[in-house]
Amino acid sequence: MADSAEPLGRPKEDIPLFKLHDAHLDTGAPIPAADDIDLADLDLTDVELWRRDAVAARFARMRDEAPLHWCKDSPFGPYWSVTRYEDILSIDTNHIDFSSEPSIVLPDIDEEMPLKLFIAMDPPKHDVQRKTVQPAVGPAMLKTFEPLIRERTATLLDSLPRGVAFDWVDTVSIELTTMMLATLFDFPFEDRRKLTRWSDVATAGKNRAILPGGDEQRRAELGECLQYFMGLWHRAAAAEPRGDLISMLAHGEETKNMSPMEYLGNLVLLIVGGNDTTRNSMTGGVYAFSKWPAELEKLKANPALIPSAVSEIIRWQTPLSYMRRVAKRDVEMHGQTIRAGDKVAMWYASGNRDERHFPERADELWIDRPMVRSHMAFGYGIHRCVGNRLAELQLQVLWQEILKRFEKIEVLEEPGRTPSSFVHGYHRMMVRIPG
Repeated sequence: MADSAEPLGRPKEDIPLFKLHDAHLDTGAPIPAADDIDLADLDLTDVELWRRDAVAARFARMRDEAPLHWCKDSPFGPYWSVTRYEDILSIDTNHIDFSSEPSIVLPDIDEEMPLKLFIAMDPPKHDVQRKTVQPAVGPAMLKTFEPLIRERTATLLDSLPRGVAFDWVDTVSIELTTMMLATLFDFPFEDRRKLTRWSDVATAGKNRAILPGGDEQRRAELGECLQYFMGLWHRAAAAEPRGDLISMLAHGEETKNMSPMEYLGNLVLLIVGGNDTTRNSMTGGVYAFSKWPAELEKLKANPALIPSAVSEIIRWQTPLSYMRRVAKRDVEMHGQTIRAGDKVAMWYASGNRDERHFPERADELWIDRPMVRSHMAFGYGIHRCVGNRLAELQLQVLWQEILKRFEKIEVLEEPGRTPSSFVHGYHRMMVRIPG
């Protein structure tokens, strides 16, 4: 696959199962083609559609035939799907009619562990909590971080084996993002892989590969996360204010008196935002270039395209597939009525492939795409990703350093995809660097 000169384009949806590493996730059932299904019965939260990369053609059909789609039955109750770019934008920038509370995902909050995240709050509380942590990833800090990111990236890439297979996700993507997270939190470096685990637990949903013990195990592990971070909180509160996230939360006027669930909720938000999104773009870029090798050759010939290429990788990958909102009042759209109290899923993964906004090669990687920064992978409006510039910086440095060292990175097999409709990512991707 890695040497193919032909773009794969939209995936065929009657594809056979890939070789699985989590065999118990294999339902064995074939996935019908998008044209053969009844849209009325479509539930996009079915993780098999995501694990087998079988959503693109479904989204394309929905954008054409059912841009506002009602799923009457899902494991998380009924919900609307919004799949066109302009419709998503209109909702994402309208916090008057659409609320982020009490959750940004379709599953309802766990009443036994009701996490409170500032991204799942409406103004004014959202605004003051976001403002507290924003300086940690602001322009001044990015200038401080860049030499450190470059040094770590160069050291890691220099250590990679040549001529043998290894897992890019674990060896590169997780390691680089976890080191950055540990720095942001002033987290003990030797324990940094705990951050990866807690991110996986927080977004696992019903994934038994991650949580064989179900909700009880999830609560227990997130409780351990809270206990660990409480120690860091007490240390930070007793010291002079510093530039790390825990110190900012411990000393911020609007956050220093947070409840434990509010503290844990914001920790989960910052961990997932700084971990899953960047690590899956780091993997997705290598995978995408293996599908469109001419784009990699274009980048090698003109490294000045790296910022554009990074934006395009983020668009193509869309590391978080959707965000949820709840209608505060009845809203008309496409001749239908979203009723007050209805859940609405804004499918960024679809909006970023909408041919109405990206009229050329919407499903392909195109590193010098016009208006590439108009992608919606970071969201829009008041909830736009607070760490988007840091994520772009990490990815730009990664590709700058890759181009200095490697002619190519061979992807040896289809990657193992995350069985989640929320986190659009990979848990394994075997690669080889020719030596």
